[in-house]
Amino acid sequence: MFVWHFCSRYSVLLLLFSATVSAQTLTAMSTIEPSVSHQDPIEFDPSLTLAKVVDLTLEKHPDRHWLQALEDEAAALAKRSKSWTAGASQAGLRFQEATSGTLHYVDATVQVPLWNIGQRDAERSFADQAETSAELQILSSKLRVAGLVRGALWDMELQKIRYEQSKADLDMFVQLLNKVARRVELGDLPPADILLAKTEILQKKAIVTMAEAELMHARKRYNSITQSAKAPANFIEELTPLTEIKQNHPALVAISSQIERKQAELKTVKLIGSGQNNVAVGINSDRPSNNDPRSNKTESFNIAVNVPFGGEAHLAPHLAAINVEVNRLIAEREQLLRDLEQAHHEAEHNLEVNQAEKVIADELKQVAEQSLEMTELSFSVGEIDLLDLLKIQARTQQAVLNAKERDVILQRDKAIYNQAVGVLP
Repeated sequence: MFVWHFCSRYSVLLLLFSATVSAQTLTAMSTIEPSVSHQDPIEFDPSLTLAKVVDLTLEKHPDRHWLQALEDEAAALAKRSKSWTAGASQAGLRFQEATSGTLHYVDATVQVPLWNIGQRDAERSFADQAETSAELQILSSKLRVAGLVRGALWDMELQKIRYEQSKADLDMFVQLLNKVARRVELGDLPPADILLAKTEILQKKAIVTMAEAELMHARKRYNSITQSAKAPANFIEELTPLTEIKQNHPALVAISSQIERKQAELKTVKLIGSGQNNVAVGINSDRPSNNDPRSNKTESFNIAVNVPFGGEAHLAPHLAAINVEVNRLIAEREQLLRDLEQAHHEAEHNLEVNQAEKVIADELKQVAEQSLEMTELSFSVGEIDLLDLLKIQARTQQAVLNAKERDVILQRDKAIYNQAVGVLP
């Protein structure tokens, strides 16, 4: 009697609790609101293109200071190469007076440094190479920025898919809870199923919260990279037909131009030799004292040429330092080529793998949805319990999510492949 009385009281309590949960479910769980107020919204603009976003991002990227300095340097080198003199000219004035006061000596001189043979042409070639290298560094930086923007956009899209799917899962379980609560009221299901369904909903709400947080992080990363709250509505790319790393890859071309620039600089320094030849033109004036009628006033014109020699030992360290930079860049280019080939191989492999996995994911999704439909029918007629239904639902929703993710990942892989072979949007 005691056992029967306790069970009866327990059943009544569960029934009362289930009715309360059912009422609360219909009001509090029927709508799904954001978990936090911090949203980091991004506006998807249909008129905005991926190429335009990359250009706008490059204008705000920290590299812009360095790139502008390269252009200024090239302009300065060009200005020097157009100069008629190899350096700054000098003017001198010397005055000398004898202690007797009978002689005044004045010497005025202008000294001009001359270009060595072939030096001015080498300077002009150096300036041209510096200008070309500056332009190619901009192209290489643009490719790096494009990689950051591509990654941020597809990460944001992937997190968006996961967030929306988690909300769909939660909504489905809310509907299931309402059905379970109704059947418990009618006596078709045990009251404990209410607790089981509510537990699943709370777990789904936790997943929604985490997915929402990851989406906010992805939005913030995009905003940090682009310094903009706008994104292109469509950023899907066509897969490039390139099948290997070409020598005109922007990163390879950029570092090759740096090597050529350093080699041009090395040539100009070699032509300096021991230094610049100098031509000095001067006027000398000897003025006697007015009290000495025997002295004559003398004016003279003179030219002097200064030719430096023996400076190779002093120039050698400068040449060696430039040669170190040349060989360092050559080593970096070789390593860059290996890295690019490795990145291309991984991008190509991932693309092939995900194409195959997408086919499998789509098939699994179809099978899972058919299985869920049959399971829901069996549950409605009481052939299976709620726990089995929850397992099938979880498996189905995971299959749906995998299929959606594969669609996004495949498009992302195309963008990564284009990035690896150096294709700009």
